Amino acid sequence: MIIPRKPQTSAEVAEHYDELDPFYREIWGEHVHHGLWVTGRETPDQAVEALIAHLADGLALKPGQHVCDIGCGYGATAEWLAENHGVHVTGITLSSAQLRQAQHRATGSSLLHFMEQDWLANTFEDGVFDHMIAIESSEHMSDKQRFFNEAYRTLRPGGRLAVYAWLARDDTRSWEERLLLEPICREGRLPGMGTEPEYREWAERAGFTVDGFEDLSAKVKRTWSLCARRVAKKIVTHSHYRRYLLDARSRNRIFALSLPRIWLAYTIGSMRYGFLTAHKPSSSS
Repeated sequence: MIIPRKPQTSAEVAEHYDELDPFYREIWGEHVHHGLWVTGRETPDQAVEALIAHLADGLALKPGQHVCDIGCGYGATAEWLAENHGVHVTGITLSSAQLRQAQHRATGSSLLHFMEQDWLANTFEDGVFDHMIAIESSEHMSDKQRFFNEAYRTLRPGGRLAVYAWLARDDTRSWEERLLLEPICREGRLPGMGTEPEYREWAERAGFTVDGFEDLSAKVKRTWSLCARRVAKKIVTHSHYRRYLLDARSRNRIFALSLPRIWLAYTIGSMRYGFLTAHKPSSSS
């Protein structure tokens, strides 16, 4: 696993998303995750929804089931799942800024509930969820084994887990770690970036049966060229972007450096984007 030189805490992850909240909403929109270009002709909005739909297909959702969205962002994924599959979704986030936006979506809906909570210190009872999703949130967990352990504990027998994750290539070279992956972790507030074998091992050690893994790197990397162009345009046309980047008090301005790093890491294969699916064996298995 790639570990940043400076340890990254849950508080720093929350601060990252709170401080960058207006920029995330302007650049990324309501979905703070990659897009999935299956045909290559999708618009950015269609691509981000395609990523959610692909995840939903892996869960075989049924109306009335209860899903936990670990690291729910602004709640747009939860809302999509509720509207398209009739499931109840409980979303958790570390960010108070994200929570405020998500709670607006929950207003008047009996299917959505959002809360500010650290997954590694969650208060849920055993076996309360039918399914569980984590879209690009496990990277922000300092203890990834505990991430899977808690998912296993709070899933009912037979329940499914679906995880989209930023991953390091299995055999990264020292210069890739030094110039790309370690800075990406540090600048993006990732306590660690695992590999596919490590994710499989953590899931199985927790008790899960791993059902599958897909490498979607080639289908998602366009996300970063789009984001880089949007950021460049904003810097040119919006003075508050320039002020933020030039202000030494902006603790998370360094993340701007990660945009080209991540694009390059995907391009040369240093980084992968993986989709892992697993289930908690039923008591009769």
